[in-house]
Amino acid sequence: MKVMVLAAGRGARLRPITDSLPKPLVQLGGRCLVEHQLLALAAAGLRDIVMNVAWLGDAIIDHLGDGSRYGVQIDYSREQPGELDTGGGIVQALPRLGDAPFAVVNADVFTDFPFERLPLMRPAAQDDIHLVLVPNPPHKSRGDFSLEAGRLIRTAQAHTFSGIGVYHPRLFKGLAPGRRSLADVLFAAVDAGRASGELYRGRWHDVGTHESLQALRQAHG
Repeated sequence: MKVMVLAAGRGARLRPITDSLPKPLVQLGGRCLVEHQLLALAAAGLRDIVMNVAWLGDAIIDHLGDGSRYGVQIDYSREQPGELDTGGGIVQALPRLGDAPFAVVNADVFTDFPFERLPLMRPAAQDDIHLVLVPNPPHKSRGDFSLEAGRLIRTAQAHTFSGIGVYHPRLFKGLAPGRRSLADVLFAAVDAGRASGELYRGRWHDVGTHESLQALRQAHG
């Protein structure tokens, strides 16, 4: 299974750190955020990586190289900063991802989710997406989705999307290139009844603010 690692974001909430350092290269626990992801994916046997880059993308490419020192092979999809948003980035990378279901993982989450589960999460024949949800973090009282017998629904919004999911490429085929929110694409799949999911209660942190980064550094070095 191919895995797309989303690494093109500006990281505006982590400014001024991200004015000169792309968010995926922020240090946590002795490694960059994205290095934690790549090593975990390699350990799970998932070595075929597509990574989109935009803001300070050359710094990411220079640091990670072809990925071989992490046990993976990285195929970079370059974007202009702020041009595509997450959904548009996936649409642009679609030719690199092939015709089989693929996984997508945010580069800026710190988690112990067992990535070896990703190939087992392929959407059922009638579905386009399978998302991993997590309990709403303390700072977020309202989530993104709820689960009902393994189906994603938008009422109650009891859980938060983890940034980890498996997608059938038909979800994006036919979408015009350009700026597009991934949330809009996912909501459409849920509203059409073509979305399943699961709840993960293990370690998961969105490294999106100075407060969250500081707390994680205190806990993990």
